[in-house]
Amino acid sequence: MKDRILRLQDTALGELAALAGKDLDAWRVKYLGKKGELSQALRSMGSLSAEERPLVGQVANTVRAELEAAYAIRLAEWEVAKERAQEAEETIDITLPGRTPRVGAEHPLAKIIRRIEDVFVGFGFTVEEGPEVEWDYYNFEALNLPKDHPARDMQDTFYLSEELLMRTHTSPVQARTMEKRRPEWPIRIIVPGRVYRRDDDDATHSHAFTQIEGLVVGQGVRMSDLKGTLLTFARVLFGEDQEIRLRPSFFPFTEPSAEMDIRCIYCGGAGCSTCKHTGWIEVLGCGMVHPRVLEMGGYDPEEVTGFAFGMGVERIAMLLYKIEDIRQFYQNDLRLIRQFAAQAD
Repeated sequence: MKDRILRLQDTALGELAALAGKDLDAWRVKYLGKKGELSQALRSMGSLSAEERPLVGQVANTVRAELEAAYAIRLAEWEVAKERAQEAEETIDITLPGRTPRVGAEHPLAKIIRRIEDVFVGFGFTVEEGPEVEWDYYNFEALNLPKDHPARDMQDTFYLSEELLMRTHTSPVQARTMEKRRPEWPIRIIVPGRVYRRDDDDATHSHAFTQIEGLVVGQGVRMSDLKGTLLTFARVLFGEDQEIRLRPSFFPFTEPSAEMDIRCIYCGGAGCSTCKHTGWIEVLGCGMVHPRVLEMGGYDPEEVTGFAFGMGVERIAMLLYKIEDIRQFYQNDLRLIRQFAAQAD
């Protein structure tokens, strides 16, 4: 029995020297566990004589102590080796060349919005925002578009309920601002934001796009003020020698209403395919605020007047950056963003 236990010790120590990790725990269970080989050997001590049992028991206890000590030493050695390996992997080689981080770039639409905001903030306007999910009242009725008005067909949108919809323009913020500030004036605001319409997506249309609208309300505001403001804006954005023209049009929330054209920035007015050989390019709609809109906003049209205008940001960006397809703004193509990243405003 004594020889059997000593042979078991030699075998266990021989195996232990080559083990690491999970194999160490398996070795401990195999030799030192309750059902391990050393315990199995000691169970047969009942067959020994009374004189042999103390001697064999002493040898067994010595062997167990040596195996436990050897296991503890080997486990500690493996832990140290593992830590050193981790440190080697985590060590930073300061001789390696630096990695240049990828720098983001402003999206062309965001850049245009910022440029337009800068222009009008310089005119004394403030920037306002409003919800994209809007009540029918603010999106249509407060802007002189009752439920049976045929002009609603041009702004068919996505309805969430009978009275809740995705806004079709940023004009609801004009109605909300007048309602919030009444009877105070003057009001000079510019409103950028995303809008939605049930348009078929193509090169010049999108079901979701971006608008910027402006509103001025005050005493003695005239059509000439509107034209002067828009002319200055056009010269800041499109060039100091730019000219504009206003063509009569119709919008339910303005009267009189007009479309504003700028002289073609590509041919200088001589006529080309971009301006359809007219020399002019349409960029926005505008007009004097309808008296009914002022009344619903809480203002007396006999006391104050106002003007409003609205433009599509994508259209401005397509003109300035010579982009022919509006869908390119929404395809997440980093090449488009990087193309304009280095351009100055």
